[in-house]
Amino acid sequence: MHDHFRAFLDRQGVLHHVLIDDLEQVVQKERNVTMARAVNKAPETRITFNQYYQYDEIRQYLSQLASSYPSTVTVQTIGQTWEGRPLDIIQISSGGGGSRPVILIDAGIHAREWIAPAAALYTINQLVENAAESSLTDSVDWHIIPVLNPDGYEYTFTGDRMWRKTRSTASLLCAGVDGNRNFGFHWNEVGASSFPCSETYAGARAFSEPETQALRDYVLANANRIRLYLTFHSYGPYILYPWGYTSALPDDWETLDALARQANAAQAAAGGPRYSIGSSTNVLYAAAGGSDDYAKGVGGVSLS
Repeated sequence: MHDHFRAFLDRQGVLHHVLIDDLEQVVQKERNVTMARAVNKAPETRITFNQYYQYDEIRQYLSQLASSYPSTVTVQTIGQTWEGRPLDIIQISSGGGGSRPVILIDAGIHAREWIAPAAALYTINQLVENAAESSLTDSVDWHIIPVLNPDGYEYTFTGDRMWRKTRSTASLLCAGVDGNRNFGFHWNEVGASSFPCSETYAGARAFSEPETQALRDYVLANANRIRLYLTFHSYGPYILYPWGYTSALPDDWETLDALARQANAAQAAAGGPRYSIGSSTNVLYAAAGGSDDYAKGVGGVSLS
C-alpha cells in the first residue's frame, strides 16, 4: 500500500518525503510513556510543560490554582459531558467585581489535538503564576476552558490516539460527533457530514452534544461581557477568523485581519513562527457549524 501510494504521488507530480516511517509505533511508544507516568506519579504534583496531562490531572491543577490564588482564580463547572465528566472553566480576574470585559478561550474540542489543551494550560500558567505577565489581567478578565471535549480527550489516552469527535452514542452506527460542526449557525450546510461514522459528522441536530450546549449557554449568558473569543486547534500554523460557512467575509473583516496581524507580529518578535492569516473558508476550507462562527454570528462576539 505504501509503495503504491508513493507511486501514485510520483505520477501526479506531487513532491513528498516520509517524516515518520511507522506512526503506529510512535503512538504506542507515547502511550507506554503515559501509562508508566500514570503508575509512578506522585500525588499532588505541580504541572510542567514537558508532558501531556490527562483530564483529571488538568482539573487538579485548576483546583490547585483556585486554592493558591483565591483572590484571582475561580473554577466553575459549566456542564457535564456525555460520559458524565464535569466541564470546568477557570476565571482569572484581578478585580472589577465581574464588570470587566472578558476574553474567552477554549481548547480541545477535537480530542486528538493534545497541544491545544497544553497551550491553554500554558496561557493559564502565565496569567496566574508568572508575575511578569500580570499586566494582562489589569483591565480584562480571562475565562478559559482547557478541554472542551474531555470524553474524547481521555479516549485518546486509553483507546484510539487519533480519535477526533465526542464520545456520545446516540447513533447505533458509530460513536461521536465533530463538536466543531455541531453549533447552530448555518449548521450542516457545508464541510460537514450527515453520516455518523464520518470524522466531520455534524450530529443528528445542532447542539446535540452536551459539550457544545455548555459552551453555547456560557457564551449567551456572558454575551454582554465577552469581547474576544479564541478557540485553540492544532491543524496547522493559521490564525483564522469567520466565516467558516461561506467565502464571503464579515463586514468587520479588516478589523479581524489587523488584529490577527498584530498577534502574528508579536509572536514572531518573541521568536515564534509566522502564521497564515485569513477567514476559515478562504485560507483553510469551508466548514459550517463551528464555534467561532456561532460566537460571532449568534453570540454577538465581534472579535472571534
